[in-house]
Amino acid sequence: MGVEIAITVAREETRVAVLDNGVVTDLFGDRAKHKDFVGNIYKGRVAKVLPGMQAAFVDIGLEKAAFIHVSDLSMDAEPGDTLVDSDEDDKDSDDLRPRRESSKPIEQLLSEGQELMVQISKGPIGTKGPRVTSYVSLPGRYLVFMPNVEHIGVSRRIARDEERSRLKEIMKRVRHPGCGYIVRTVSEGVKEDELRSDVDFLHVLWQDIREKRDQQPAPALLHTDLSLSFRVVRDLFGKKVDRLWIDSREEYEAVRDFVQRFSPEQTSRIHFYDKDEPLFDHLGVEQEMARALSRKVWLKSGGHLVIDHTEAMTVIDVNTGRFVGKRDQEETILRNNLEAAKEVAYQVKLRGIGGIIIVDFIDMEREKNRDKVYHALVDAMASDKARTRISRISDLGLVEISRERVREDLLRSLSEPCRYCDGRGYTKSPTTVAYEIFREIRRIGGDTEPQRIILGAHPAVADLLQDEERQGLEALERECKAKVIVMSDDQLHLEQYDLAVV
Repeated sequence: MGVEIAITVAREETRVAVLDNGVVTDLFGDRAKHKDFVGNIYKGRVAKVLPGMQAAFVDIGLEKAAFIHVSDLSMDAEPGDTLVDSDEDDKDSDDLRPRRESSKPIEQLLSEGQELMVQISKGPIGTKGPRVTSYVSLPGRYLVFMPNVEHIGVSRRIARDEERSRLKEIMKRVRHPGCGYIVRTVSEGVKEDELRSDVDFLHVLWQDIREKRDQQPAPALLHTDLSLSFRVVRDLFGKKVDRLWIDSREEYEAVRDFVQRFSPEQTSRIHFYDKDEPLFDHLGVEQEMARALSRKVWLKSGGHLVIDHTEAMTVIDVNTGRFVGKRDQEETILRNNLEAAKEVAYQVKLRGIGGIIIVDFIDMEREKNRDKVYHALVDAMASDKARTRISRISDLGLVEISRERVREDLLRSLSEPCRYCDGRGYTKSPTTVAYEIFREIRRIGGDTEPQRIILGAHPAVADLLQDEERQGLEALERECKAKVIVMSDDQLHLEQYDLAVV
């Protein structure tokens, strides 16, 4: 099967899946009502400076103010400063953000009302606004252009030293003085003319952005990155991709024309999907997306993962489930944990989970087995483009993973907290609610000695009061010298009830 990219386009959203031998490895989505802002460049105005955090909020015209840390400010850097060591260049990532420790505190660099050109490095996540940087980078087909940094780097995924040296020598000849460039993986084997063309195009684009900055008042959008389909083609559609499927005729023609301009030999691998069965159904992507939203993920052996999201972290619990093994218990646990380690890495990358992740593996007595599981997890996470740190397995079987938040995770972007339970994941039992009602009636009865009380409750609670708790309700009526009339109301939440004294 090889590597395939599938793009399905609808009026309301565009979705992209990357598959490796039929296994979904990446999912991306862009909805018409909720555009992806990462890569956009704005002229903003400083709204508030926070010396205690060495950060500031910048109004860029979006619903929420953007956040910038002093380490993302290039204002105290002279043009042409080398801010990144040439050996630290990459994982071939478009979101490469060169940084250096500022020599001045942020209150000396920014003031409220000051105008500033920034680029979104991380989109809004949950209740937080976007994160921005003043180190602008513009991705092209072969290069990432960094106008604030004098630096030439080559993707580490280009392994041959001769090719890396060749590309660096070319870039020294074609570069614009004082500017920086990262040579991307797709540049392997390309000619000097193609790199020079990319340099010239990106330089013209940068000049246009600067002109808009000088002409427009803040806040203003100065540059928008390509649409999702074209970003995927630019960033992912390389020589290792066997097929690119698109189910929209219009998008298919546009992408073919786009590819024809810079890499005509690749157009033969772009295919229009015109079957009746939806593209994502045909490739099994919809099923995998449903699995990526599930709290419980089954393993082939019969064990399973339970993935829970909290405000501060994501917790993944490993269970043996139906897997009982064939030999001793330690071997059974080891096999389950080894399989779970691979699935944990897969789910974390597929779901885009970031921040602190705690994995609770099944306890293992032998140190060598814990090492096997740890190395299996590290190996499985090695292909992850997001920066990660993985701690060794503790005596309690816990592993802590710190993973860079590259984008909003699937659960947040495709779902919302349950309106019924308000995101708690549980509700009070009907019995608990019934006893709360008893206590409330006692308060009312003790105050006014009413003749009648009208009770409106959820059907489950009303049925309980008229059946299992009927004797308790009658005893309460005698105690309070009142008649309680129970009325079922299916419009009420399970935990809600209305009491009226008549």
